[in-house]
Amino acid sequence: MTKYHFVGIKGSGMSSLAQILYDMHEEVQGSDVEKRFFTQEALEKKGIPILPFDANNIREDMTVIWGNAFPADHEEVAKARELGVPIYRYHDFLGRFAKRFTSVAVTGTHGKTGTTGMLAHVFSAFRPTTYLIGDGTGVGKENSEYFIFEACEYRRNFLAYEPDYCLMTNIDYDHADYYKNLEDYVSAFQELANQVKKALIVCGDDARLRDLKADVPVTYYGFGEANDFTAKNIRSTDHGTVFDVYHAGDFYGQYRIPLYGNHNVLNALGVIAFCHSQGMPADLLKERLTTFKGVNRRFSEKRHGSQILIDDYAHHPTEIKATIQAARSKYPDKQIVAIFQPHTYSRTLAFLDQFADSLQLADAVFLCDIFGSAREHEGKLTIDDLLVKIPGARRMDEANVGVLKDYPDSVLLFMGAGDIQKYQTAYEKL
Repeated sequence: MTKYHFVGIKGSGMSSLAQILYDMHEEVQGSDVEKRFFTQEALEKKGIPILPFDANNIREDMTVIWGNAFPADHEEVAKARELGVPIYRYHDFLGRFAKRFTSVAVTGTHGKTGTTGMLAHVFSAFRPTTYLIGDGTGVGKENSEYFIFEACEYRRNFLAYEPDYCLMTNIDYDHADYYKNLEDYVSAFQELANQVKKALIVCGDDARLRDLKADVPVTYYGFGEANDFTAKNIRSTDHGTVFDVYHAGDFYGQYRIPLYGNHNVLNALGVIAFCHSQGMPADLLKERLTTFKGVNRRFSEKRHGSQILIDDYAHHPTEIKATIQAARSKYPDKQIVAIFQPHTYSRTLAFLDQFADSLQLADAVFLCDIFGSAREHEGKLTIDDLLVKIPGARRMDEANVGVLKDYPDSVLLFMGAGDIQKYQTAYEKL
């Protein structure tokens, strides 16, 4: 048994990895800031200790896993180096861990968490599977053949992985605080594609993914006829979305997911394509797709009277459009109210006009102050720079959330990757 200490255990990937190692009967503990995060609930259920940061947490018999959000001079990292204990960045440890299994990396600018969750739910019914989802969910099975995990492109961290298979959802420029431009961003995905050992499964509707070069077989999925797996006759029902799947031009069956929005149909197609490649029976695949309930903080719903409250991680203009489209598809007769908290000053500045365009798809818009990141300086940008670009938009803080009561029989979309939940919590308390 190895003793693991996680520096920043409440991080979404860190929490997931800690749970996996705990499930595999390793001794696990971690430390983090006192602020409560949704990721810690699963850790607490397993009884994994969460400590305040303190250099004395580090002992000579430990292996330390260091979260990507924390600097090299962090007190616990410094103590680990002083003691000479094994210490790994999160992504470096994950790259080593993945080599124990047939590894399946899921990546892309958007949809990687939802797709990873869906793939893990479906495929684990067919083969023993360990999986790590970027919503704070991790499951470790000692006799696993496969490891399905979310691979994040930030700072090219996913280049620590050499997966057997890789499912890519899309490429849409992001992380302007690190990547110089779109070409730089695309080059990271090309580098990852070069490291895949057995096969790629990619969304063929995405022109940038189509342009990637690969030395392994590539399966394309999407809505276009040129794909290996295509979805047709898509329709919303009271219980989700139904669509027909064609493989190499032949009818492959009718599928249903209890989710809404074309982005979820695409995610399901990617899952279908991978599972087919591994020989999973179509009937079992169909059955598992119908029982996938989604992942944390992705279109998570609550009903309050005549209002539907939805918590969603959408923090990029493309994701906001997809979330609003999904809400309209599921609740066509309700007004859509967007409550948005931008995440990082660099992203807000880079996509200011695109944020304005996507948010205007809602019927009413409220904007919260920008949630800054420890990895950037605040600068001169404020939420008012976005506010003036959206006619009728209003500011929101925890003190004035009561104005949402003026929108009965509406869908309230709380969107953002920071602490947008505090606004929803404040409203629910009213």
